[in-house]
Amino acid sequence: MPVATQPARLAAALAVLLAAVTGCAPQDETGTAAPAACTGPRPATRTPGTLTVGTDKPAYAPWFQGDDPADGKGFESAVAYAVAARLGFDRSAVRWRTVPFNNAVAPGPKDFDFDINQVSISDERRRAVDFSSGYYSVRQAVVALKDSPAAQATTAAGLKHARLGAQVGTTSLDVVNDVIRPDRQPAVFQKNDYAKSALRNRQVDAVVVDLPTAFFITSAEVPEAKVVGQFPATGARAEQFGLVLDKGSRLTPCVSKAVDDLRGDGTLARLEKQWLADAAGAPELR
Repeated sequence: MPVATQPARLAAALAVLLAAVTGCAPQDETGTAAPAACTGPRPATRTPGTLTVGTDKPAYAPWFQGDDPADGKGFESAVAYAVAARLGFDRSAVRWRTVPFNNAVAPGPKDFDFDINQVSISDERRRAVDFSSGYYSVRQAVVALKDSPAAQATTAAGLKHARLGAQVGTTSLDVVNDVIRPDRQPAVFQKNDYAKSALRNRQVDAVVVDLPTAFFITSAEVPEAKVVGQFPATGARAEQFGLVLDKGSRLTPCVSKAVDDLRGDGTLARLEKQWLADAAGAPELR
């Protein structure tokens, strides 16, 4: 054997040995380790054996029923329990925690495993928190008092002179500022309940909310109001609600897979049909 070939063969042998050792070594806990954590009976959570789910209070219809997220009634309560089941947690292992909307999307550690509260996925929010895959595609809508000029609007421009309101930190407020662009400062509310009270008390002519909430307001809470119309989806992607998780959470891929599976087997569509108002009859405002 020529002497010159011996170093090459030695290097090859060492490479095989190194590969064998590497294959037996513990896997890095970043990158591929998180998806692997989703394959067991249930992933690790903040409290072992318990899935902690956050949402705001009041928890109002049609997302919840009777201000009780734990009863499984309403679209988001039903979705939360469906995700929990996919993760391996039965209903008795789910604990609900009150989390104000702004706290859920603010930077910093969270005291929940995931939060469900009609939170729109956005690149800006992704800087502070993780999101699951979208569980609901939504449009924004205008609710106005029937006897106000805003109720007759057929375009976004027709709302420019109205007294408008929306909840702080929401896509609804973005629509007011970026799409309608009213000629007066909109009223900004800490909660949608305050916006609805302002509408009922005629402090504003109209409010912008998501479409299912708009139908519930007009059917059950402010019957003297009407759904004026809805805004078409803008941009490359439709607006979607996502489950909120701590930034860099190891649960994120597990929760996203659960949502994707629920969409794939038709569960999300069934729950949407069961719990959310029919969007027919709300013309587009362009």
